[in-house]
Amino acid sequence: MDETLRLKKLEPPKGKVRMVLDTDTYNEIDDQFALAYAYLSKDKLELEAVYAAPYFNNRSTSAGDGMEKSYQEILRLLGMLGKSPEGFAFRGSDRYLEDAARPIRSEAALDLIKKAQTATPDNPLYVVTVGCITNIASAILIEPKIIEKIVIVWLGGNSLYWPTQKEFNLMQDVKAAQVVLNSGVPIVIMPCQPVVANFHTTIPELELYLKGKNKLSDYLLNSTVEYSGGRDTWSKVIWDVTAVAWLVNPSWIPTNIEHSPILTDQVTYSSDHSRHFIRMATSLNRDAIFRDLFTKIAR
Repeated sequence: MDETLRLKKLEPPKGKVRMVLDTDTYNEIDDQFALAYAYLSKDKLELEAVYAAPYFNNRSTSAGDGMEKSYQEILRLLGMLGKSPEGFAFRGSDRYLEDAARPIRSEAALDLIKKAQTATPDNPLYVVTVGCITNIASAILIEPKIIEKIVIVWLGGNSLYWPTQKEFNLMQDVKAAQVVLNSGVPIVIMPCQPVVANFHTTIPELELYLKGKNKLSDYLLNSTVEYSGGRDTWSKVIWDVTAVAWLVNPSWIPTNIEHSPILTDQVTYSSDHSRHFIRMATSLNRDAIFRDLFTKIAR
């Protein structure tokens, strides 16, 4: 891809955009907020599909189990939002990418290719991914030409100068992240440290703005209370909302143009100023984003 065209695609969006959401929805409790926010931001976003991403932690027994639990959580949330999952929610990969020569042909990857092929240079498909990037890497490997039709917004990794990239989303599937970062696809990265880690809320704040408003708001509040385990003076980073928020209002999350890092097998970033450009978030307006999020959920 020509660098001038890539830089044009990396410009903050203006007006309403097409998007799909790739999410490990049951991993913790932030993905649920992100899905609701994307669906409810109809003035800015045309959410065309939701893809279940794999994950493995104490809330799953394997990457595939994590994907399936995420898919079921997507169905629960869509039910509360009054949206049919038919042709809208798709299962993703049941495992991580082991070999770039063997992409995983999941429903999600194939649907992403299909939707990307309908995009145009002036109206790209934004691929918001807030888990490990397996589904997107597989789609690129199956049909490399989609990099000309999409812009990825990824909540993953840390800043370029952070000493390690051992962050949950990135480190689950390093191979997939390497594929994406090396592909030349336009990508906007929301780095967890030291940027998105500041996007905290608390149970008292959630109770103030969400309690009793509707079924969805109570579900999000109760899920957070349960996740907290009754800990005192506890706050929670709602990581994944930020990737959606950048599309809703890019001024809330300032970004810089940087050269794409080299992701090493040691899960660190190495720099090479001859590589293609990406966009990287540098800070965020926590209050403005939460104000918009709470307003939309509580309607």
